[in-house]
Amino acid sequence: MGCWSSKEAKVKPGFQDPFVLASETAFSVNEVEALYQLFRKLSVSAKIHKEDFQLVLFGNRNKQNIFADRVFDLFDVKRHGVIEFGEFVRSLSVFHPKASEEDKISFAFKLYDLRQTGCIRQDELKKMVLALLDESGLHLTGDAVESIVNETFKQADLNSDGKIDEEEWMVFAKKSPYLLRNMTLPVLKDLTMAFPSFVMETEASEANMI
Repeated sequence: MGCWSSKEAKVKPGFQDPFVLASETAFSVNEVEALYQLFRKLSVSAKIHKEDFQLVLFGNRNKQNIFADRVFDLFDVKRHGVIEFGEFVRSLSVFHPKASEEDKISFAFKLYDLRQTGCIRQDELKKMVLALLDESGLHLTGDAVESIVNETFKQADLNSDGKIDEEEWMVFAKKSPYLLRNMTLPVLKDLTMAFPSFVMETEASEANMI
């Protein structure tokens, strides 16, 4: 019976044990292997730089967008200014259809918490609303944007202290599913079907993880 050896991972730059990554994320072993091939196409020296990350998100290396910056920063767990394979898989997992609603809400909160203070203030929310509108190619009047921000705070800031903490955000997001519409990428559910050539030719069985 064939088996996958962890030694094989050491031969491939930046690669990590797919069984370990699968056990820690919503991905299967084969999906992790497919992601590695995708990662190799996006990375330089086994690392993804911000410009290449923006190219994937927007098709433009030079487009400045707070949304893209925040997503990159959250993927860059080690704060090295680049994204390594393990960070790529673990962070991307939150966008998997099987990822929990709580994980998606928590990630979204971190996106909006621009100053990383543990709460979201009105100016941070406004900046993210504008960034998301720009990313979607939509343009609203200043009054319309202010209305969105004010209404959000009216509903989410339960104790009326001028900021939204993570607990308040969790309550609000569960009542407002539209907030999470960008937090799921359906293609991640069947990576091996979407990218069949990405699956490594191993006889590894996920049954070995049990």
